[in-house]
Amino acid sequence: MNERLQWGIIGTGLIAKEFADGVRESSTGALLAVGSRAQATADQFGESYGVPRRYSSYEALLADPNVQAVYISTPHPLHAEWTIKAAEAGKHVLVEKPIGLNAAEVMAMIEAARVHDVFLMEAFMYHCHPQMKRLVELIQSGAVGEVKLIRASFGYRAPFDPASRFHNNDLGGGGILDVGCYPVSAARLIAGAACGQPFAEPIEVKACGHLGPTGVDEYAAAVLRFPGDLLAEVSSAIGLSLPDTQTIEIFGLDGKLTVPNPWIPSRWDRQPVPLILKRHDEKTAQTILVEAPLDLYTYEADEVAHHLAHRQAPAMSWDDSLCNMRALDRWRAEIGLVYDREKPERAARTLTGRPLRRSATPAMRYGRLPGLDKPVSRLVFGCDTNHTMPDTCVMLDDYFERGGNAFDTSCGYGIPNGACERNLGWWIKHRGVRDDVVVFEKGGNHPNDYPAGLTKELLGGLERLQLDRVDVYLLHRDNERVPIGEWVEVLNEHWRKGRMKLFGLSNFSIARLQAFDEYARKRGLQSFGLVSNQFSLAQVLASIWDFHLVSSSDAASRAWFTRMQTPLVPWSSQARGFFTDRAARTKRDNPELVRCWYSEENFRCKDRAEQLARQLGVHPINVALAYVLCQPFPTFPIIGPKQISETRSSLTALDILLTPEQLRWLNLETDKSP
Repeated sequence: MNERLQWGIIGTGLIAKEFADGVRESSTGALLAVGSRAQATADQFGESYGVPRRYSSYEALLADPNVQAVYISTPHPLHAEWTIKAAEAGKHVLVEKPIGLNAAEVMAMIEAARVHDVFLMEAFMYHCHPQMKRLVELIQSGAVGEVKLIRASFGYRAPFDPASRFHNNDLGGGGILDVGCYPVSAARLIAGAACGQPFAEPIEVKACGHLGPTGVDEYAAAVLRFPGDLLAEVSSAIGLSLPDTQTIEIFGLDGKLTVPNPWIPSRWDRQPVPLILKRHDEKTAQTILVEAPLDLYTYEADEVAHHLAHRQAPAMSWDDSLCNMRALDRWRAEIGLVYDREKPERAARTLTGRPLRRSATPAMRYGRLPGLDKPVSRLVFGCDTNHTMPDTCVMLDDYFERGGNAFDTSCGYGIPNGACERNLGWWIKHRGVRDDVVVFEKGGNHPNDYPAGLTKELLGGLERLQLDRVDVYLLHRDNERVPIGEWVEVLNEHWRKGRMKLFGLSNFSIARLQAFDEYARKRGLQSFGLVSNQFSLAQVLASIWDFHLVSSSDAASRAWFTRMQTPLVPWSSQARGFFTDRAARTKRDNPELVRCWYSEENFRCKDRAEQLARQLGVHPINVALAYVLCQPFPTFPIIGPKQISETRSSLTALDILLTPEQLRWLNLETDKSP
């Protein structure tokens, strides 16, 4: 760098002081500003560390145009808020570990960095130290042979104080987030090195732990299983000293590698740090010394400066941080640790603390459904994976801000206890958006697929949603043993009582749809206003779930919808990932994809989607979704994004306007390339 990176520090606690020491010794950066909640604290910090600009608020620091990068050292629950606000201010960000309180927050932070084109890294200082680079080299060179077991721990005993950050539930206290993140990240780094990857994600997490009086983990242990049955034993504590076990031990078929001081190497001296290698074919252990002439935090500050142009650093990439937080989430879930602020009744605040607002230039497009007095998003958000409240808030906040307003839910989502339905209800209540959203409620699920069961499920759903009515009710499956008239009568009963503004039918054949409409018309009753059958570019070959599904992707069904102009709200509209790299003729590792979607005809459709995607500069799945959107009848496809990036990608399809010729070519109805 030609000039030193100008740093601002948000927060003035102990870790901020450690980082300030590191920056002062750095050849790449300089301390320019510090922000605190009080002027006196900022002034005191500035005097101690020679920081010229001292602010009494974090906002004031971010408003300083000369601050280029910020180090965020606040308590865990504030990391997401100030990372997002720093990104919005155009500042590069180094945020103290753990990067967020949960994986949902990390998604939002990464999206903010991407949108505002700034650097973002989680401050795992030990990852930046030369010791870890040398450790990875030894693993990759086969120094201990094939790695089979990893042991790592980090723990200390903090005096019990309910108000301290160590034990305070509202501050995200406990050992897993504060120090358990170290052994988990190390295990994932080593497991990744063992298989030639930057990091690995555990395929299984089993754990136990002890929750103290404030509901946070005082000590906990977990076993992580990685591909190839590589195992890692990790432990953490804030209520138990673990000084003799704060090491990393790596057991391979040919030997053992020990890291005596993995977490804070060369912090108080600049002596070479040892790695101890004991091979089974050698009598004595070998001590490998790693030169480390700089302060531990200097390496971290330099890592940021050296990789600004790439917006992320190899020491801790965005995907690595997200993967690490997912593992910590699973560890917490295993021991039943949900922070109070993560519970549905407490999740009233957006990550930034600002009221939820739709973008002034939303990417969403809208249509109309007969009987509704408000526009409906062309892409409906399927709420079938928002099992936790943090994930619900982050995903739905993002979708709403992009212009989305339609939500598909059911008591069958988030079994048991209708968790997804309940979380959606709390989100609507907390955000105060009832008049701005369209709620699609699906009911009549097994074993309630009869009129009395429909009523029971509907009333229960309204209670979980905390609503007196839904905008759209969809009878989710047809029990053909029930006379069609009984379905007409019970739906009309609830419609008359105001429990729904509009109702429709899902997984009904054309014959049953016509019979329903005929019965209703003859008796002057309300008929269905929309249909929610499966529809996609790929033809579904087998039932995805344990009930008979109805697909309308065939030519006869398409002709019926075109003639009737009945709105279709299709599920599995993107063929459940068939048009991504998850599916290929030679890839058969996903049994559901193989069983439900693998046919030569579907792969030919995929080939054409890929060809057209290359021409348009988009992804094949965008073309597949555009195929659904561009039909000659109204469609409102349900999408099921699990990550913000998938929501963003889905919206791309709204700008792809396929011609009738392209639709026919994609669907193999002509070989003439459009």
